[in-house]
Amino acid sequence: MSATPSPPPPPVTFVACEQHFRPVLPTIEGNVDYMVLRAQLTLIDELLHTAGVERDFLQRSLQSWVRTLQEAKLEEIQISGGKNPVTITLAELLTEKQQIRFQEHSSRALRCNLVRTLLGGSYRDFAARLADSPLLQWFCRIGELARVKVPAKSTLQRYATWLPEEEMREIVLGLLRQAGAPLVKDKQVLGLEEPLDFSTLLLDTTCAKADIHYPVDWVLLRDGVISLMQSVDLIRRHGLKSRMEDPKAFIKRINRFSIEMTHTRRRLDGAKARKRVLRLMKKEVGVVRAHARRYRQLLDEQWQATDWTRPQAEQVLRRLDAVLETLPAAVVQAHERIIGERQVPNEKKIFSLFEPDIHVIKRGKSGAEVEFGNLLVLGEQVDGLIVDWELFQERVPADAGLVRGSVQRVESGLKTPLQTVVTDRGFDSKARRRRRRPKRNGCGRLEAARPILRSHAARRRRVSIARLPIEFRAKPTRGLPECAE
Repeated sequence: MSATPSPPPPPVTFVACEQHFRPVLPTIEGNVDYMVLRAQLTLIDELLHTAGVERDFLQRSLQSWVRTLQEAKLEEIQISGGKNPVTITLAELLTEKQQIRFQEHSSRALRCNLVRTLLGGSYRDFAARLADSPLLQWFCRIGELARVKVPAKSTLQRYATWLPEEEMREIVLGLLRQAGAPLVKDKQVLGLEEPLDFSTLLLDTTCAKADIHYPVDWVLLRDGVISLMQSVDLIRRHGLKSRMEDPKAFIKRINRFSIEMTHTRRRLDGAKARKRVLRLMKKEVGVVRAHARRYRQLLDEQWQATDWTRPQAEQVLRRLDAVLETLPAAVVQAHERIIGERQVPNEKKIFSLFEPDIHVIKRGKSGAEVEFGNLLVLGEQVDGLIVDWELFQERVPADAGLVRGSVQRVESGLKTPLQTVVTDRGFDSKARRRRRRPKRNGCGRLEAARPILRSHAARRRRVSIARLPIEFRAKPTRGLPECAE
């Protein structure tokens, strides 16, 4: 007899909640940079209300929240651990009080992401600045009269992935469509002097560099040992212990091996010394992996003996699993390259234990012959606003094959046809040059018009003189030609 499926959570609608009183910002004189930042944040705050961006973000966050609960198919959720765990049902989780709390977090996530992107820096630095700045507290709506509760760096990191990318794209495109709306009775929807021009698309690619050190095979072994022993030490400090040597001793030894490996390049028998040190590092990694697996099982089975909740324990378990899964392949890679002196194909290389989707991107740039990260294609309009983007995590495609996909996304998202697409020479290819010739099937012609756009490219500072741009111009009556990529 099959089990009865759990009922889905009740439908959720947007609940209007009261806004907390925000303290008046202090008057600051003599600091131009502060006044510019204050004017920017004030304008963004007004735009979030005028364009309905914040309300759209809250509604999409609620829908994503409910969808996640429906896919989880859980009847109750444990919210605290210890000897007396507390659980709540999904129906209780979707009450009006909980929903208002989620909406407040969603609004805070949107505003924190905006200002952190504007200022740059790490999550830790931004958390410290947010706790010390009345202006940022006012914009992020965390500065109340009674108290100021600032989110921690881990909360800010969760805010960065609060909403799926496809939902955020719809929000951005909705704002851009309002910015490009025509004047009605000499007034624009967002109060702009004139609508934005979306007839021209400037397309380029770059490398979204990964936040990693330069990938060296034996350094990956050191990273794995340090990460595993730090997790084991954390588990031991929270009450679960099994017989083993002090975790800091393993870190000390692997660091000593790393220093010795660095000095081998100065010796005449450097290759032989590197192989000897790597064998010692492999032996140390094997011992560390065994201890980490034992502590992983101990935490999974006896997490109630700690002061952690189950979600907190699972966070540590995921951290251990990620390294334990990747470290053996890193050991094999180091053995093949150092001891076996054999090359490893790029598609099989491991560049980081913590960032799996990283590729080698060779673009031949001055000062960046080789980059490690992911290919990012960006499309701008003539005023510099980004209207299209795509991040490639699983592969590094050629630039020439990215034009049609970007054009289709822009035209379908902004509901307006493009007249001109501007790229640099990296998007050119023999196949594209052949497709510029007239065809009998009525396909339009793509013309190279570099002299026309040279001054435009210099003004936009997008293309250097050594890499002149290429413009794909379409007949005004037909829009962009429907040539097959």
